[in-house]
Amino acid sequence: MDRIKVISFDADGTLVTPYFTDAVWHRAMPERYAQKERISLEEARDQVFKVYREVGEGRMEWYDLEYWFHRFGFSDHRGLLQSQRHLISLYPEVTKVLSALGSRYPLIVASGAARDFLDLLLDGVRGRFARVFSSVTDHQSVKTPEFYREVCRTMGIEPREMVHVGDSWDYDFLNSRAAGVRAYYLDRKRLDRKRGKQGERVVGDLMEFEACLRGDSLPV
Repeated sequence: MDRIKVISFDADGTLVTPYFTDAVWHRAMPERYAQKERISLEEARDQVFKVYREVGEGRMEWYDLEYWFHRFGFSDHRGLLQSQRHLISLYPEVTKVLSALGSRYPLIVASGAARDFLDLLLDGVRGRFARVFSSVTDHQSVKTPEFYREVCRTMGIEPREMVHVGDSWDYDFLNSRAAGVRAYYLDRKRLDRKRGKQGERVVGDLMEFEACLRGDSLPV
């Protein structure tokens, strides 16, 4: 079996808790819209979320804050991100896992978040990664199989020589597997009273992921 040459991580929901991202989309954006339109926050939430649903998470615009600022007629999207920056936090096991894996493999991030999000989300751990890839900013797409193939081409490896882990069943697990990458699905509910998905390629946290890699002999 081909040896592992690169370990790839999703960012939001995998390395970093979702509180920052949720606050940006679900609280700060409706607040900004309420101020602009001079309506109640409840009305603003209804209208903003309706437009979110019309676009849908299958389109790259869903993840592009600049698109939404243009759509709603806002300005200074970086200022809004900075206003929520205090909510960014790594999951407890991340630093230890990155140290353990980084001593054995090159590490990268392959994320569906736009780069202006990633610059903040990874602040403090950016130096641990050889490369950071944003499907939205770098490839104008969601995380498709072709995105993962392009990441591998850039890294100078075959897809079967990369392992990717993330918390989206479709974008992190199924699409990376379709590209030929060895994929793990991160489902933190798995450790919460055994809820969530189960399976040999499903892990409950990154400590479990790191333990799996120590004995990884499974096919793609």
